[in-house]
Amino acid sequence: MKIICLGIDLAKNVFAVHGIDESGKGVLVRPNVRRDQLLELIATLPPCVIGMEACSGAHHWARTFAEFGHTPKLMAPKFVAPYRMSGRRGKNDAADAAAICEAVQRPNMRFVPVKNVDQQGVLCLHRVRQGFVEERTATLNRIRGLLSEFGIVLPLKADTVRRQAAAALESLPGWANCAIGDLLSHLSVLDQRVAEYDTHIRNVARADKRSRRLMEMPGIGPITASALVAAIGNGHEFRCGRQLAAWLGLVPGQYSSGGKIRLGYITKAGDGYLRTLLILGARSVLASAKTKTDRLSRWAVSVYQRRGYGKALIAVAAKNARMAWALLSKGEAYAPLA
Repeated sequence: MKIICLGIDLAKNVFAVHGIDESGKGVLVRPNVRRDQLLELIATLPPCVIGMEACSGAHHWARTFAEFGHTPKLMAPKFVAPYRMSGRRGKNDAADAAAICEAVQRPNMRFVPVKNVDQQGVLCLHRVRQGFVEERTATLNRIRGLLSEFGIVLPLKADTVRRQAAAALESLPGWANCAIGDLLSHLSVLDQRVAEYDTHIRNVARADKRSRRLMEMPGIGPITASALVAAIGNGHEFRCGRQLAAWLGLVPGQYSSGGKIRLGYITKAGDGYLRTLLILGARSVLASAKTKTDRLSRWAVSVYQRRGYGKALIAVAAKNARMAWALLSKGEAYAPLA
C-alpha cells in the first residue's frame, strides 16, 4: 500500500482519514480514528503529503506530522468545500477528508504557512489582549446603558464615561450605586491587564529584529509589527506584496463580466485583526501627512484630496502591507523616500 497523499478531517476526538495511491484510488479510508490512534497511524505510513484544513489545532498537528517525515499542508476551509463530491447536502467527515485529499493536490491551491510554537505564543498574547479590549468596551457600554435608565446620558468617549460615571455615583440609588461601582472597579482591572499585555507585546517586538525593521515604517508600532511577524513570518508564502494585501482583504472585490471591469468594496477577507491594526496605523499616517513633505505623505494627501478620507485610509493601509512584505521577505531596512 503506497500512499502518496492523505487528507485528514481534523476534530477534537474523532478524525476522518482518506489516503490515495499513485492511481488516485482510495487505499486508506477510515472515517473514525480516535485521537489517541491518529499518531500511531501516521507513524506507520511512508512519507507523503498530508492535507488538512487550517482550523483549531491544525498547526500543532502539522508540526507533529513533519517530525515523522511527512509534508503537511494547510488550506482554508472555503477552498476545500468545492471539492466535496457530495456537495452541500452530503457533508460528513468522510466526505470532508476525501475533499481535503483532492484539494491538496491542486497545482494552484493556496496554502496557509505552518506556524511554529513561538509564533503561536505571540499570537496568544494578541488574542488575550484583544479579548480584554473588547471586554473593556462592553463594560463601558454597559455603564452607559445602565446610567441612561436614570436620566444620565454619557457620550461615547471612554475617558468621559469613566469621569462622569464616577461623579454621578453618589446620586444613584442603593443597588444601582453598587452595580455601577463594581463596573468601574472592573474597568480599572481591565485597564491594568491591557497595559500589562501592551508591555509584553512591546518587549516581544523589541527582541525581534524583523519587528524592529517594521517599526521603522510610519503607521506600524509594536502591536502591528509583532502581529505581522507572528502571522506571516518572513512572508515567503506570498509572491508579492499585493498578494499579502489581498490576503488581508485590503483590495477591492471584482464583479467584472463581458470585458467590463467593475470594482466594488474591499473584500475584507483574511485576518480581520491584522487589517484593523493596519487601518488604525493608516489613520495616524494620514493625520500627520499634512505637515510632512516626504513622498509617502504627499501621496497620501493627494489620495485623500482626490478620493476622500475612507478610501485614502485603505490605500495607505494596503501600501503599508506591501512595504511590510518587502521588508520581511527581502530582509531590508526601511528607507523612506524623500
